[in-house]
Amino acid sequence: MATDVFDFGFTLVDEGELEVTQKLESSDKESAELGAKATATQEKVDDLFNAITPLLNNLKANPEKEYILWPNRVEKVEQFETHLQTIYNR
Repeated sequence: MATDVFDFGFTLVDEGELEVTQKLESSDKESAELGAKATATQEKVDDLFNAITPLLNNLKANPEKEYILWPNRVEKVEQFETHLQTIYNR
């Protein structure tokens, strides 16, 4: 006849083992936080790159033409600055 023993889910450890376990748990939490921050930063960098690339491509288009026709330039540049600031500040 087998008797199941309920052990309440804990084990005994000495102080050194406890400190190591606590440091490992703290390290895991810090690693997860750093990973999340790195992911958020990479997303910002990707979004900034994707916002700037079309501007550069348009500026490079038709290099044989000496002049760029850019109606409402100040308004468009200010809109782009706002877009970049939105990406940067999130």
